[in-house]
Amino acid sequence: MNDGSMRREARLGRRSLRRRWIGGAVAVVVAGAVAAGAMTYFDVFSDTGETVHLNGGQDRAAGGGAPGNSMTRMPTGPEPELKIAGTIPEDGSKVMVTTLAGKKSGFTGKVWLWLPPQYKDPKYAHSGFPVMIALPGGAGFPTNYWMGKDLKLEASISKWSQDGSSLPFILAMPVLNPQPESKDGLYWDGSDIPDQPKMGTWLTEDVPDLVRAAFRTIKSRDGWAFMGSSTGGFAGLKAVLQKPDLFKAVIAGGPDIVPDSRLWNGHPKEKAENSPPQLAKELIDRHGPDVYLGFQVGTKGSDVANRPPIEKFIKDYGKGPVKTMFRVDEGGGHDAYTYVPGMHDNGLIQWISQHMQGPVPSP
Repeated sequence: MNDGSMRREARLGRRSLRRRWIGGAVAVVVAGAVAAGAMTYFDVFSDTGETVHLNGGQDRAAGGGAPGNSMTRMPTGPEPELKIAGTIPEDGSKVMVTTLAGKKSGFTGKVWLWLPPQYKDPKYAHSGFPVMIALPGGAGFPTNYWMGKDLKLEASISKWSQDGSSLPFILAMPVLNPQPESKDGLYWDGSDIPDQPKMGTWLTEDVPDLVRAAFRTIKSRDGWAFMGSSTGGFAGLKAVLQKPDLFKAVIAGGPDIVPDSRLWNGHPKEKAENSPPQLAKELIDRHGPDVYLGFQVGTKGSDVANRPPIEKFIKDYGKGPVKTMFRVDEGGGHDAYTYVPGMHDNGLIQWISQHMQGPVPSP
């Protein structure tokens, strides 16, 4: 794998429903060494590959572990083994990585994690934080390109959360698929396809359980969201519609609207159960709960073809409990470099933040 192929994955992902290809493998490689004198996010001098020791034990201990409000869930443990995966140059915060053996899915894969600067602020020491599960386009294995510093997702959330544009989200960045890309573009649609690794359960149950084990979080769905580009956008969209009791919002960049992995062949019932139009219809028919679906597309490349199905979905199902926002990134393409600034410039991160729960400072 090389920088060129990894950047192609960030730019490309899945093209469209019928014309599909997956970009180069994996993610953005993070520079190995931390500048001399820099202090880590956790108050100890660290470097890539070194173990991170959280204060989860103190959070759970008597006295120090009391939540500051009824919305907060303190870390449940056990504390995962986390290592430094990279440094965000804009604020010195750390991207961490762990290998998660999913108890519910049976799948084992890597998850990258990042904490917003407010997490270490003493006034939020007893407050839970919202979580955004960020999913990549392309293969999404063996790494998740959102962990790389060049896409600036972490730096942007840090900046936006401090200027009031966004809630201070914890980012969880799991692998999306169970193996590298193949020549024929094999993918799992972020779903539990029969006789395949349970990637839907991995994304919506095992990964949230990991975050709850390690960090202070929000108890209710008001503190849980997805974002993603291309394949990851589809997986996040589907997850929110499929499990609205667990997740409230998604920002999807250039997503497909229906599942179309060849692995669904012979399983039409299960395929329908993982189709956003079908899931949205069912949610409307049972009158909620409300979900907030933010869409964005560029005006170049495959997003030109992605746009009409998204607009049709919004026209057909953007009513009742299905709240939608659609924005166009003028001059942008079907790539992660377009979607990150577009989240803010088009008001999407502000919109979902208004409808979610953030940390509450101690009195």
